[in-house]
Amino acid sequence: MTCMRRENQSSMSEFLLLGLPIQPEQQGIFFALFLGMYLTTVLGNLLIILLIRLDPRLHTPMYFFLSHLAFSDISFSSVTVPKMLMNMQTQDQSISYAGCIAQMYFFIFFTVLDDFLLTSMAYDRYVAICHPLHYTTIMREGLCTLLVTVSWILSSANALCHTLLLTQLSFCADNTIPHFFCDFGVLLKLSCSDTSLNELVIFTVGLAVITFPLTCILVSYGHIGATILKIPSTKGICKALSTCGSHLSVVSLYYGTIIGLYFVPSSSTSSPKDTISSVMYTVVTPLLNPFIYSLRNRDMKGALEKLFHKAAVLSQ
Repeated sequence: MTCMRRENQSSMSEFLLLGLPIQPEQQGIFFALFLGMYLTTVLGNLLIILLIRLDPRLHTPMYFFLSHLAFSDISFSSVTVPKMLMNMQTQDQSISYAGCIAQMYFFIFFTVLDDFLLTSMAYDRYVAICHPLHYTTIMREGLCTLLVTVSWILSSANALCHTLLLTQLSFCADNTIPHFFCDFGVLLKLSCSDTSLNELVIFTVGLAVITFPLTCILVSYGHIGATILKIPSTKGICKALSTCGSHLSVVSLYYGTIIGLYFVPSSSTSSPKDTISSVMYTVVTPLLNPFIYSLRNRDMKGALEKLFHKAAVLSQ
């Protein structure tokens, strides 16, 4: 196959996903492992959404943002993991051109959406601790809805920008993707077009949607830390920290993997280290979020116990 013309790039009918670097005899074990992790991710985050919907005590701005984060985590994991599991089971590594582009779009979309939602949650914690007397006035329903709506719109615009630019590229004979999903950087390497514009947009937009929210989170927690140090009682400090512990854990887990993945230069070659980082981000992070919020959050544990008690009463 010769290099395609721009106006005919859709003739690349499919790509081949090489998947994880796993030995054939280990496929069954890893399939069961990732299937279990995916089901736990979906059920765990669905449980969080259910608890927030059912328990009136959780009808607060923090849990409003958390319910959207849980939905985003379910969707984000569903973008890559089911296809990976299907490829492992059927040994069919192909993915259509349209399917690959769609997967890349939603991967970018939910990555950025998580970023903005975590930033909104950091602002909520800042207001709750630094301005507790004005919390209900500032974090009113209209503002919470606006923050979530803007997060969805900006995430969609960002993903659409990258996707439209990618569809303008031509692809050469090599259609092999050394990954378990259609990674944006790998697709750029497969192109035989000039990708300098794509790389410029990755850098500028990536700088905006990753570093700016991270800066906002760090500034928020800087103010929170300064406020906590002024609290005279140890009990008050522990209470303030408990409201931030879960969010801080998720932020650390999120940024610990996404910064390295997002800013890897497109000229670098793929490596097992990159694949492992991707697995951490796409599979492990959405899996751990429900456990972090359930085990470290007194309100969530109380709502869960209440739900189990109701279920036990109804079953009798």
